[in-house]
Formats: sequence, C-alpha cells, structure tokens
Amino acid sequence: MSITVNFAPEVRDWIAHNLRRGVEPQALIQELVNRNAKPELAQAMVGAVASALAHGGPMPGDTLEIDADDAPYRLEPLRVPEGARFRLGEREVRVLARLQRPAGVLMSGLLSTAECEALIALARPRLRRSTVVDPVTGRDIVAGHRSSDGMFFLPRETPLIAALEDRVAKLTGIPAENGEGLQMLHYSAGAESTPHVDYLQPGNEANRESIARSGQRVGTLLMYLNDVPGGGETVFPQIGYAVVPQQGQSFYFEYGNRFGQSDPLSLHAAAPVTAGEKWVATKWIRSRRFVPRGAAQD
Repeated sequence: MSITVNFAPEVRDWIAHNLRRGVEPQALIQELVNRNAKPELAQAMVGAVASALAHGGPMPGDTLEIDADDAPYRLEPLRVPEGARFRLGEREVRVLARLQRPAGVLMSGLLSTAECEALIALARPRLRRSTVVDPVTGRDIVAGHRSSDGMFFLPRETPLIAALEDRVAKLTGIPAENGEGLQMLHYSAGAESTPHVDYLQPGNEANRESIARSGQRVGTLLMYLNDVPGGGETVFPQIGYAVVPQQGQSFYFEYGNRFGQSDPLSLHAAAPVTAGEKWVATKWIRSRRFVPRGAAQD
C-alpha cells in the first residue's frame, strides 16, 4: 500500500540543483526537516531526485508515491543485553545511558585502556584522508564536509581485532561475519563530519550492489579511544542528544529493523574538535554476512 503526497516543483528543483553541485543528500534532508518536513518524507523526496539523477531518468512530478509501510519507522527493542551491567567474556560493561530512538546505549568498559592505545598505534602509520560515497556515482571521494583521516582493518587482521569483533558479536547477538572491517578515524583540531546516516541509500549502483551482496547496515558501534579536551561530540541533531568522547566508552545505536526499514532519526554528526585530537573506532554491522566488493560469494 502506498500514499500520495505533494511534491512542490520548487522543492524538487532545489534538491536537484544542490545534488548536482555536490551537496550531500543528508544535508538536504536535514534542511528539509529544519523546514518542518517529516524525516521520512524528506528522505523520500531527496531519494527520488537522487535516483533520477543517477539513472538519467525523468524527474519526479508534482506528486510522490511513498510506501505507507515505510512511515513511520517501526521501532524495535535494542539487541544488546538488558540491565545496568553485563559481562562480555573477561570484560564487565557498565551501562551509562539508554536511548529510545534511535535505539542506543552508552557504555563504559567495552575496551580497556591498553586496547585503546594499541588500536591507535596500529592505525597511526596507515592513516589516509577519509572518503565518502558520492551520491550520484557511488565512488569513494574526498569531501570537504568530512575532514578526518582514517583507515580500515581487514576482518580478523590481528588477534586484537579478532577479539574485538567477537566481543561486538556477543554485545549485539549478531554474528561477527556480519561486521564490516573496523574503521579507525582521527580528527585533529578543527576536524569534523557534518550530519549523515550510516545506512546505505540505494540512489546509486554501488550502494545497490553493496546491499545486494551483504544486506543493509543495521547498527553502528562507536568506540572512543582517547579523552578529547574540547569538542568532538557525536551529535544527533534531530533529537537533541550528544555523546562526549571519553577513552574506553562506546556508543552503540541501531537503525535497521526486521521489516527492512532504516531510521532517519539516526542522523548524526561529529562536532568540530576544538582542543586536542579525537580517535574513534567504528564498526558497521550488516543484516547479512559482509562480502567486500570484488570478493566471491561462497
């Protein structure tokens, strides 16, 4: 079942103009939400225009068909254990806060101080300028709105990485093989990333192929590896929530449910670092076994 909504030509043309000049789709979605559009509608409008541009097809008309099942997002219980404390192997994890939507949990104790420092040491010599996926071509590009440096570890690349991946699997109840390679990000003073979502939007061929191979991203684990003297918060602008990065703390949030929906309220950003530096390890989790581009399926 679908519903029909009005799609003002001036809004459609504004979206198309900004996508053509390289504005990130999530920035346009956020602007529409700021103008009182519902998140699901804003996402549908930007997605429809982005898809037309990607395929060279006709632009949407004055109305837009939206699957009624996609609005609103069907919230489900967080997959992590309940309670104020729980054990993951040798680690005791303490819950500091729980978030209803997007479903999330702030924790301490998931990583030890030694593990945080070891990850930084392993990643530092391999850092490169961070890239994002171009919304039209699907290619990885360097973008001004993400000014961090980063690198990826291969799955189970070292004993430490393998141990962390197994720990994350116990935390979420999702098999370790569903996780993408651990991403390391380093933000120097002034570095930031603007509002974005982590789930893949099927507006380009690369994202569609990735979803077909491995399923959609359903959750993100952020592991903060150092104390940041100033700034660097993980900000959720649509709900007024921010996580202050502190060494050894982690924030896990989910945005994919069993109905195949993705939660637009998971929009988040990294605030500029105003003093010192910020190190964070990111684990993206898929709905199925993660198969890297170019790898053959079993």
